[in-house]
Amino acid sequence: MPLISSTYAPKGLFKNGHFSTIYSAKLRKAPSLLQHRERMQLPDGDFMDLDFSFSEKKSHRIAILLHGLEGNAQRSYIKGQAKLLLEDRWDICAVNYRGCSGENNVLYESYNAGKTQDLDEVIKYVLEKDRYDEIILLGFSLGGNLLLKYLGERSSLPKQITKGIAISTPLSLKGSLQKLSQWNNWLYRTSFLLDLKGKVKTKMQQHPEKITQEEFKQIKSLKAFDDLYTAPAHGFKDAYDYYEKNSSLQFLPNIQVPIFILNAENDSFLSSNCYPFSLAEKSKNIYLETPKYGGHVGFHINDKIYYSEERALQFLTS
Repeated sequence: MPLISSTYAPKGLFKNGHFSTIYSAKLRKAPSLLQHRERMQLPDGDFMDLDFSFSEKKSHRIAILLHGLEGNAQRSYIKGQAKLLLEDRWDICAVNYRGCSGENNVLYESYNAGKTQDLDEVIKYVLEKDRYDEIILLGFSLGGNLLLKYLGERSSLPKQITKGIAISTPLSLKGSLQKLSQWNNWLYRTSFLLDLKGKVKTKMQQHPEKITQEEFKQIKSLKAFDDLYTAPAHGFKDAYDYYEKNSSLQFLPNIQVPIFILNAENDSFLSSNCYPFSLAEKSKNIYLETPKYGGHVGFHINDKIYYSEERALQFLTS
């Protein structure tokens, strides 16, 4: 019965989900971290940039960190988690999805919440270094959905993969879209939409045959973005087809390695089906913790360390 009682009890304004979300995304100073970038060429001619950090003592285990929507490997939540893992002698591979490393990717397609082929290429790239006996996957928000889908959709995994950790994860993509569409989430969806439209505008210059100006003008919501860009660029009929096929909730029962899901009750990005209590109660592998507070990737203790970072490390060492 892997339902975990939470001890997270923030102080003051950090009990407010919106404050903890915004503070953690915009005001927390990212810890100092030495990163070494390697460019991974993909089979389709595109590329991804991977930012590696290495333990002071040689390590044979590595954590692959996956950021959220419109994030990158320099975000404070990535660097904060990486710093704590480095101190515990884990090497780090912080992934930048296609088009997220500060340089436009080559193809019209980019990344999405279920593009596990790219994650598989990252894992192969890491294994080809022939120095790691253990790999764990740790994702935030969209990255959490990505890794859970990866772990649950495959009949077999590389033997080096031992655990998965998903923080503030939208297990139901449609449900999370509906939550983000509510009035109290206007700031987040507006910010996401501006960033996403900016990237599509750049892609229109690279690939003018793929999307017209009239179609671009119709992108006035996150669903419209997924209807007019995400779905056609990645082989789906429409936004709902994309959400249905890529939501990780349906893949959870198939996961054969221990996974830890940390989703705050006051995360305004998450719908009710992002808290799979009954599934976790029956599972030997799904460890679910749902603190009352934490917002979206906002589990503040102090700027140096977050509750989510401590809990991830505890799960790995348990």
